[in-house]
Amino acid sequence: MSANQACFPIATMSRVLGVSKAGYYAWVHRPLSAHAVADAALLKRVRTVHASSRQTYGAPRVHAELQGRGERHGRKRIAGLMRQAGLVGASHRHGGPVTTRRDQEARPAPDLVDRKFSASGPNQLWVADITYVPTSSGFLYLAVVLDAWSRKIVGWSMANHLRTELVLDAMEAAVGQRRPKDVIHHSDQGSQGGFNWSSQHHEGRSCDADTKAPFGSVWSIVIAVARPATRGGTR
Repeated sequence: MSANQACFPIATMSRVLGVSKAGYYAWVHRPLSAHAVADAALLKRVRTVHASSRQTYGAPRVHAELQGRGERHGRKRIAGLMRQAGLVGASHRHGGPVTTRRDQEARPAPDLVDRKFSASGPNQLWVADITYVPTSSGFLYLAVVLDAWSRKIVGWSMANHLRTELVLDAMEAAVGQRRPKDVIHHSDQGSQGGFNWSSQHHEGRSCDADTKAPFGSVWSIVIAVARPATRGGTR
């Protein structure tokens, strides 16, 4: 009724809807309940968290952020307030490309990290992964190599494909920048378009899974630290 009072008289709407005018005006001037007041205050904080995330957080992450600040609210309550306010997070779970392609025929390497993603110094443990970036012309693929000690990206590569060179370019950039002597390179079990033994060669040289190349050219180091189609890495 309040939304349409500019178009129709209150008395007419009351008669059509079967309510009394007195009852309507009593509802209009009735103070908000304690629960409604609390929801309004909570929604302000939810909006702040959502805005500070550049509108990327959904209800689970907003709930976790508030919980981290010492607030205790139900996740369903947060989700309901966000839904009523039209707040949504960014999600790429549906419709995105698969960046991990496991080669079922490749021999897996031992996991030298065992979920312990820490290092006592630089260039001891590198972790690598691939993600995708939606653009107006399609997907771009980003391969990164991160130093577990400094948490800095030491090598990266971007392309419009998921072929072997995407991974190798990122690794070559990391090796060329850091020049490591002994490093563990850890990644998932993806096999990117032939990232396997046959592609691990340069100028006629090849390297099997247990070979250590001497410290020399960038490519020989890349071959030494890259484990084909593995989870984990090799020194």
